[in-house]
Amino acid sequence: MNIFLGELIGTAILILLGGGVVANVLLENSKGQNSGWIVITAGWGFGVAIAVYVAGWISGAHINPAVTIGFLAIGKVAAADALLYFAGQFAGAFIGAVLVWLAYLPHWEKTQDPDLKLAVFCTGPAIRHTLGNLLCEIIGTAMLMIGVLGIFHANNGIGSGFGPYAVGILVFSLGLSLGGPTGYAINPARDLGPRIAHALLPIPGKRDSDWSYAWIPVVGPIIGGVLGAFLFQGVIGML
Repeated sequence: MNIFLGELIGTAILILLGGGVVANVLLENSKGQNSGWIVITAGWGFGVAIAVYVAGWISGAHINPAVTIGFLAIGKVAAADALLYFAGQFAGAFIGAVLVWLAYLPHWEKTQDPDLKLAVFCTGPAIRHTLGNLLCEIIGTAMLMIGVLGIFHANNGIGSGFGPYAVGILVFSLGLSLGGPTGYAINPARDLGPRIAHALLPIPGKRDSDWSYAWIPVVGPIIGGVLGAFLFQGVIGML
């Protein structure tokens, strides 16, 4: 149960702080309204760092099914444990999204644009292009996986103390560099759990949850996680 609880807590924190910064920037009459992409990417990066610090000692804080699947592909996670990781991650993402909704409760009605309300919960493409959007998620998640494996490599010397902060810097960097085309989901739970919350919650004036796009931030990160894991193990890790 430690795996499930650690992932639930860590992923809920990730979405509370990550979705929370998007709400702060996008929703009407928020004090952070229109503060921009730098604030959003910084909020996600710091959110990841805090989530890993809080839950890392419990479950390892994958907080991302793509990371778990990447570890599974290279033998760093047992198949039986992977199911517990997934359950905690998706449940935590849903809970985190509900907490964001509650934290910004009076702002949903004030915000007229339904696309902005959806963007608080899940990603969407700047230009809708199936192959391009899929490739962006694959490349971004592969870089995430390579970065995580590099940060925590036994020969690196960063250690557990600075490691979570380094992962936060990695996510901040990914958002700044590769977040423009799709909003960089790079995490199936981060996108799907809150998207389901958006569909279920009584948000005034909301639109549909864009289910036609929803497979891309799930499939793309899974492919990228496995690709990144194999690239690191088979190329970089052999040096």
